[in-house]
Amino acid sequence: MKPRLSIPRVGASAGYLLIECLVYISVFAVLLGIGYGAFYVCWDYSKALHYATDDINAALHAGERWRADIRNATGKITVETTPKEEALRIPCGTNEVLYRFNAGEVRRQVASSDFSESLLSTVKASQMVMDARGPVSTWRWELELKSRRKEGRLPLLFTFEAATKPTP
Repeated sequence: MKPRLSIPRVGASAGYLLIECLVYISVFAVLLGIGYGAFYVCWDYSKALHYATDDINAALHAGERWRADIRNATGKITVETTPKEEALRIPCGTNEVLYRFNAGEVRRQVASSDFSESLLSTVKASQMVMDARGPVSTWRWELELKSRRKEGRLPLLFTFEAATKPTP
């Protein structure tokens, strides 16, 4: 009888091959890369949403301030348009309030003061128009803000309306 010359294969199926480890590591790296990419896209959209809400909030505050100034007007409101800027003059008692749109920025200034405050700094277009409606004159401010993203999907458009006190 011949003796068997076989080596017992103890634990041969219990281990991992080096190639299997490399495959698992590469799959993990691909999934990690996709996860980081998705995280940064979401982070970018979150920042854009934050900037848009800040711009909308600033525009609404500026519009309410403008409407309050129009309602408090005591005389004839005039608009001066030049190639460089648009200026709205609102007489309020002995003072005069100026709204200026120049170089993508809307500023408000009381004529008796040298200080002018920046209401909006990311303005693409601004136009203030008077609409005569019988004895009451109404004013409309059409405003478009610049998008902070290159691929802005929806423009930020606003229209504010205000009526002056009727003239006797």
